[in-house]
Amino acid sequence: MPIFGFSVAYFLGALVLNLVLSPFLDRLPNGLLIETMLMTLVLLSALLSVAGRRRAVLGVVLAAPAAIGEWLSYWRPDTLIDAIDRGAGLLFIGFVVIELLRFILQAPRVDSEVLCAAVAGYLLSGLAWSLAYSLLDRLDPNSFVFTLGPKYTQSMNGFTGLYFSFITLSTVGYGDIVPTSSVARMLAILEAIFGMFYTTLLIARLVSLYSSKSPLETANGEKLAGTKRVASEKAAVVPNNEAGTEN
Repeated sequence: MPIFGFSVAYFLGALVLNLVLSPFLDRLPNGLLIETMLMTLVLLSALLSVAGRRRAVLGVVLAAPAAIGEWLSYWRPDTLIDAIDRGAGLLFIGFVVIELLRFILQAPRVDSEVLCAAVAGYLLSGLAWSLAYSLLDRLDPNSFVFTLGPKYTQSMNGFTGLYFSFITLSTVGYGDIVPTSSVARMLAILEAIFGMFYTTLLIARLVSLYSSKSPLETANGEKLAGTKRVASEKAAVVPNNEAGTEN
């Protein structure tokens, strides 16, 4: 699946780095710049991880507007630019998640790449919904009610959007951020359902891959067993021949 030998583990590392650093960037003077750079790194690593030769063009077509939109949104914050940026990001992330799931479902066995793809797909899904919440909050500021926290965190941008997305994806829901509009509630419901089915079905798939052998492994095992059986039969025949010679 990866091109240029780019492992999915590198993409997973970029996702984790973005998630871990996000809460510290909101109050930094250049936090928005660093956040934009991290998001660009995530988009680029995602493209290199999943865009095979047949889908490289489609991946570039979807990734380019998302990356350009990130920097346009940084240089010129505007509702229209933010909407285009987040919309393009959602399309590209949807493409990446589908490719990751395709890779997992078509994998003949469980290895480190499959496990990294499974975790990356989960984290990327949370990122996708955070973009959707941020876009909705930008278009309709009354979509969410913040019951706790300082005023500078009372928007769905940055880490606040990620936080709400992942507590919804994992069905935790602390209640400090409440969706109030119908669209916001619908998105929260869909994310909770997706998170539940993703973990359940993915674990079932990984267990089935782990417990089953690929056709090549089965053939090699049968060949090895046949070789051992022939060797044991020959070893049993040799003593019988020696005994007959002595008689």
